[in-house]
Amino acid sequence: MKWEEFVAIALELPEVEESASYGRPAVKVRGKFMAGYNPNENAFVLRLASVEEQDFLIEMAPQIYYITSHYKGYPAILARPGKMTKKEARGRLALAWRKQAPKALVKKSDAG
Repeated sequence: MKWEEFVAIALELPEVEESASYGRPAVKVRGKFMAGYNPNENAFVLRLASVEEQDFLIEMAPQIYYITSHYKGYPAILARPGKMTKKEARGRLALAWRKQAPKALVKKSDAG
């Protein structure tokens, strides 16, 4: 999967915009980081609900997910673009959106 495809999936979610984070490409909801691209790792960075999710995802899908020391202790995970499917990206981005979007926006989206 290419970054452009990843962004297109993210933009399907309410109020998501393409942006930057620390000078790198990112997608955000109302200014809050959901996901980005780390060129040093050639990987997508995905916001998680908790740090505990890191170990779970790495154990369940090590071909897709991994972590570096930089992200230890932070609720995020790295994903290999060549191994991530559109379905997996859509699900992970939806979870990141739910975590970062304001509660009123999530409630409005769920209702509509």
